[in-house]
Amino acid sequence: MEAAKVYTQDGTVDLQGRPVLASKTGRWRACSFLLGYEAFERMAFYGIASNLVNYLTTRLHEDTISSVRNVNNWSGAVWITPIAGAYIADSYIGRFWTFTASSLIYVLGMILLTMAVTVKSLRPTCENGVCNKASSLQISFFYISLYTIAIGAGGTKPNISTFGADQFDSYSIEEKKQKVSFFNWWMFSSFLGALFATLGLVYIQENLGWGLGYGIPTVGLLVSLIVFYVGTSFYRHKVVKSDNLAKDLIQVPITAFKNRNVHCPDDHLELYELDSHYYKSNGKHQVHHTPTFRFLDKAAIKTRSRELPCTLTKVEVAKRVLGLTFIWLVTLIPSTLWAQVNTLFVKQGTTLDRKIGSNFQIPAASLGSFVTLSMLLSVPMYDQYFVPFMRKKTGNPRGITLLQRLGIGFAIQIVAIAVASAVEVKRMRVIREFHITSPKQVVPMNIFWLLPQYSLLGIGDVFNAIGLLEFFYDQSPEEMQSLGTTFFTSGIGLGNFLNSFLVTMIDNITSKGGGKSWIGDNLNDSRLDYYYGFLMVISIVNMGLFLWVASKYVYKSDETKEVSGGCVQMDAKALDTSPLTI
Repeated sequence: MEAAKVYTQDGTVDLQGRPVLASKTGRWRACSFLLGYEAFERMAFYGIASNLVNYLTTRLHEDTISSVRNVNNWSGAVWITPIAGAYIADSYIGRFWTFTASSLIYVLGMILLTMAVTVKSLRPTCENGVCNKASSLQISFFYISLYTIAIGAGGTKPNISTFGADQFDSYSIEEKKQKVSFFNWWMFSSFLGALFATLGLVYIQENLGWGLGYGIPTVGLLVSLIVFYVGTSFYRHKVVKSDNLAKDLIQVPITAFKNRNVHCPDDHLELYELDSHYYKSNGKHQVHHTPTFRFLDKAAIKTRSRELPCTLTKVEVAKRVLGLTFIWLVTLIPSTLWAQVNTLFVKQGTTLDRKIGSNFQIPAASLGSFVTLSMLLSVPMYDQYFVPFMRKKTGNPRGITLLQRLGIGFAIQIVAIAVASAVEVKRMRVIREFHITSPKQVVPMNIFWLLPQYSLLGIGDVFNAIGLLEFFYDQSPEEMQSLGTTFFTSGIGLGNFLNSFLVTMIDNITSKGGGKSWIGDNLNDSRLDYYYGFLMVISIVNMGLFLWVASKYVYKSDETKEVSGGCVQMDAKALDTSPLTI
């Protein structure tokens, strides 16, 4: 007798829109086709970002402030454009097709960038390590290539990770447990790509040629895309809802403001809402009332106006987004700290003794590999030991709450920037001791003094970066999970823009009236320790704000689609409203 066909319970379908069998699709088997792309995309991104500041200063002759600002602006664009890509995916064509179109743009950008550093007419000529001034055409072509990649990243970044998470059915107990580990191992694969970039590609760029250094990840991306499409028959797809999500989010506060003088009933059952069967028949998710942001409840008040009020579900979706926005705001400063890895940390490393033995010299950007190495070592320990240990202590399937995970990561970052400031104080002491004044003089201090600050940032990211990605995916409304993930990407993007602004502002203020800039072209005659100390102070203030916001945040509940007697049945798990305690 043939076994009964069991379909997924979360409404996922195949590429033709048909229900999919749970046993033959999704889960880790489907994700295995996706992980390769993530590894090669991270290799491409970090292969550019980790050493871009050196290319801009040595090949395009940009000064320190301009190069740091341009690296931050490009990185910011890479992480901001996913807002558009996620909106297109959630509102119009879905994650799969948005990713497909954007990945081709990404690869095009990589091909153009490889040409920009390879074709003689498109790159400045160099002799004995000294490069001629780049022409306007060469500079323009280089930056067009970079920002083509940024546009492509807009559709790939928010959709490939959420598409991977879609392969696990949230209504299956077994698959839900697997989903808890998904983001840890997703980031693990991205760390592998980043590790190869910072260890291998950076060395290749500086010793064997920039064209080969950019060409390798370009070919890798093409191969990984072929592998991705080989797995098409195993993928599960979320059904795209036709609702205008942005319009709904704007409508709720406007309607609430119009009803600001109307008394809001104490019983939320008196607020406007559609029957639960409507949501079930249309494959939509009904969201139940929560006591947070009560002023928005006025948007669902039934009035005598001809205009229908917002449904309670729309109001609650707006509340969720507002709650996520407050968390997002306090992630900007931590993202600013991370922006130092590919900018000032690299410039700092170029001044130090990088020799190993008599012939080999470590590229300054390669020290970024220790961020990745510490993450690679920490992720399995976190997933296999820390989570089970804390799960026994707390009863939480994740071990600790998502916000507790973020808080620990932010605290480790503060320690990392404090260490960076202390190391810089040590570097300045050595500079004074040996009377070093020239920007090209090597400071007799081993580059591995920078190792602790890199490693601490890597350990912090196991809590911070992975936690942020999981938090914004998990806490976003069901129909907005790609857009919700852009809270993660846009936070990193704005963190880079903020660092660009801070570097420029600090330089202008400290150099005013002929003063010595904290971040001058001659880092041997600057005060980076002051800038790192400034970042540490604002990070501590931001940590206090985070603790306050986290203590007020209410996690969204787990809802099932089973309907009995007209009432949506809820999981036994109550809302996790425990405040963050570290």
